[in-house]
Amino acid sequence: MRRLSGRFRSSMIIGIQGIRARKLRTLLSMISLFLGVLAVVVVQAGASIAERALLADLELQAGYDGTRVMDVPTQQSAADAVVSTVKGRSDAVAMLGVSGIVGEPGVLPVNPNAAPIDQDWGSAVVCDQNGCQEASGTKGQAVEVRLTALTGDVRQFRPFRLESGRWLDFSTVPSMAPKLVLNQEAAKAFDRYRVPAEMRVGGAAANVTPQFVGVVDDGDYQPRAYVRIDELTTWLPTSKLADPNTGGELRLMMSPGSPVEQVLSAKLKALGNEVYVNTVESRKEQEKQLSLMRLIFFAMAGLVLLIGVAGILNVGLATVGERVEEFALRRAVGTPRSLLAGIVLAETLLTGLFTAAAAIGVSIAALKVVTMVVGNSQPLLRDVQFPWEAGVAGIIAGLIAGILGGFIPALRAAGIPIATVMRA
Repeated sequence: MRRLSGRFRSSMIIGIQGIRARKLRTLLSMISLFLGVLAVVVVQAGASIAERALLADLELQAGYDGTRVMDVPTQQSAADAVVSTVKGRSDAVAMLGVSGIVGEPGVLPVNPNAAPIDQDWGSAVVCDQNGCQEASGTKGQAVEVRLTALTGDVRQFRPFRLESGRWLDFSTVPSMAPKLVLNQEAAKAFDRYRVPAEMRVGGAAANVTPQFVGVVDDGDYQPRAYVRIDELTTWLPTSKLADPNTGGELRLMMSPGSPVEQVLSAKLKALGNEVYVNTVESRKEQEKQLSLMRLIFFAMAGLVLLIGVAGILNVGLATVGERVEEFALRRAVGTPRSLLAGIVLAETLLTGLFTAAAAIGVSIAALKVVTMVVGNSQPLLRDVQFPWEAGVAGIIAGLIAGILGGFIPALRAAGIPIATVMRA
């Protein structure tokens, strides 16, 4: 081991000396290899950022991986059971959804059925115990939203991004004027249409006066507003929040292993309700798509890297051809063939590492510039950090290029006969 360590150290020292003596050739090798290594770094960085962006969008809509989600039929008895079970708990949050119309009373909303503000989903539909029928009336200054009542802070399961204002505070006394946090689509609607601050919800005893306190990005394309359930139930009972005639929603999000799942499942089954529970596995579901994307981009980066390897190989062969007498003289004084090969290989490996360092530095600087220029308009690029996986990929690419580009020149250097020095 000592002998091997000594030869390795000698190869590195002589390799560094060779690089210093042939700066121009080293620079040419780095230039030919730079684009290849840079392509690998950029592909890895782009794939990592794209993967995080894709998963971030999925987490906004479905929740963090591992979250247990229970979908419950929208029945009055089920809603009462869900809310009473999870009330005051931090390991589970119930989400009850109904339709709410904010604006002038007695008019149809500008976006019937809570349609996105730039789309038209047809006429408004009113449902009751007798069925559904088209609503009559004229459109006015009113906006329809999907109103989601929460028993707790759902952001522990779904990472909503706060755009402005503040999120709901569940630690304060409920307000008679419910506080609403809008998603971006709802905020766009209320920014475009100046409507009166009056909200009507099916089943409520009277119209309520909401307070808009914040805007979040929840990944939903429909106008949606989030409200504390204890503030909304001041005006209507919990059972009305799960009325199937109004297209209600009832969902429970829980931490893995939460006892709420077993207790609530037993209660709902006793009430004759079917319970559907699943685990969020966004990464697993997207694994094939992400792997295919990485394979395609790495194949293209590999082709660029091979071009760089060809360049460093040509420079290496030319350098060995010029140093034939030097290597023959070293053989004549007893230098082993393995050490001669190690000297050439050390030079190409160091060149590959220097190139990798330069490519990583350029990538980091470019990412900082991009985040500074477009970070405000693209939330996913805001405060994004350079992925460490891209740095590792760049170093590995530099080492591989050094080995591939220096292997043949190393063999040629090791095969130079001692007699060459006599001919020189």
